[in-house]
Amino acid sequence: MRSQSWEKQIPSHIGWYLAGFADGEGSFNISLKRDIEYRLGWHIEPSFNVSQRERTILALFKQHLGVGTLRQRKDGVVYYEVRNYRALQDKVIPFFEKFTFLSSTKKRNFSLFRKIIVLMNEGQHTNAEGLKKILLIREQINKGHGRTRKYSLDDYLDSQAESSETIRQTLREPKGESKG
Repeated sequence: MRSQSWEKQIPSHIGWYLAGFADGEGSFNISLKRDIEYRLGWHIEPSFNVSQRERTILALFKQHLGVGTLRQRKDGVVYYEVRNYRALQDKVIPFFEKFTFLSSTKKRNFSLFRKIIVLMNEGQHTNAEGLKKILLIREQINKGHGRTRKYSLDDYLDSQAESSETIRQTLREPKGESKG
């Protein structure tokens, strides 16, 4: 006999409580980072986090999802965060598919986040067009909520234009003239 999937083992009152808590306090994010180690010079880091001063509820997330980390800042705020792509795909997304959000904003943000994770699963984040597609979706997450981002879609597009121009210039440069 097949054992129950992990999310079915979460007591429904706990699952709905955590979903409600995340509906108000949780956040789905897609960070864009410059990194020359990546072929495109950029990579994305998806994450889910919840923060507050009370550690107990955040520990319930970690206990029942079985993934993520708890960290405490110097000001006493505690963070529960899941940044591992596979953990997001295998644990966080199925959890919130089962224990859904009530607010339209969080439903929308989660749906967009899930689309990005699906695109990452297809390897879209490793090619220029796919990464652009992901960043276009990212622009819609947390829209209009005073978000701040270190790098935007425009930063990525500008860098791609610069890279293309550098390649074109390199191809146009005359090779060393031979002396005859």
